[in-house]
Amino acid sequence: MRILAISDLHLSYPSNRKALAELEEHPDDWLLLAGDTGEKVGHLESALDALCPRFAKVFWAPGNHELWTPWGRGGRLRGEARYRRLVEVCRSRRVRTPEDPYDAVELGGQVLVVAPLFLLFDYSFRPDEVPLEDVIAWAAEGNIVSADEQYLDPWPYPSRGAWCEARCRDAEERLSKVPRAHRLVLLNHFPLRQDLVRLRQIPRFSPWCGTRRTEDWHRRFNVAAVVTGHLHLRSTDWRDGVRFEEVSLGYPEHWDRQKGIEGYLREIWPGPPEGSQTVWHR
Repeated sequence: MRILAISDLHLSYPSNRKALAELEEHPDDWLLLAGDTGEKVGHLESALDALCPRFAKVFWAPGNHELWTPWGRGGRLRGEARYRRLVEVCRSRRVRTPEDPYDAVELGGQVLVVAPLFLLFDYSFRPDEVPLEDVIAWAAEGNIVSADEQYLDPWPYPSRGAWCEARCRDAEERLSKVPRAHRLVLLNHFPLRQDLVRLRQIPRFSPWCGTRRTEDWHRRFNVAAVVTGHLHLRSTDWRDGVRFEEVSLGYPEHWDRQKGIEGYLREIWPGPPEGSQTVWHR
């Protein structure tokens, strides 16, 4: 048995849908799906209908695209209600979500606990000299305005930051109850550390990429690996002996169609040896 991961399937693109349909079967493996299957509930449904028969177990964490309400508020689910609808879609297919009990498995003589998270962002991934109230203007000076400002509705929370804070508090409480002898695999769409957000082409997009609240979670908890997406920049990094995996597929221009999705599945467990050199996956 292996634990594999991928994110950012973006099934609104025909080439991505075609590649998903051609994915090989992995009947003995678990799959971690780190969000952004697409913008419609139907995209998540299509992703899970393709993936669940191919894997022994599937885990899901939501991305920002899945939470979007692109066509306005009238009669459409938004904010927390939309998230709960996505959870229902997952549960109807026995997919584990951030709302479910964590799953544990014994591998290699140790117990691994897979913890799907939904943590959002709070604009704290910004330079120290930029005040929170100026962060949107600061990003706009670099010609960056995230679509989340228009489409990601935090209702009923007063702001995206408030929603993020509530989600982080809930996750911290749950993670603190996991036995310390067990090793955690954290699954979240957004990166957990600001220093891993290396957006050389669009550096001022960082405020929409996570929260500083999670910077030390890999030390506070007994973490074996952290799995995230969002950046469309595949990487393996180590911090304090903990492996951080960015596992995006991305838009069609971000991946090689000859490899297919199979070529971008990341092995989380057993994975590379501890302390191995940082690897960038193109």
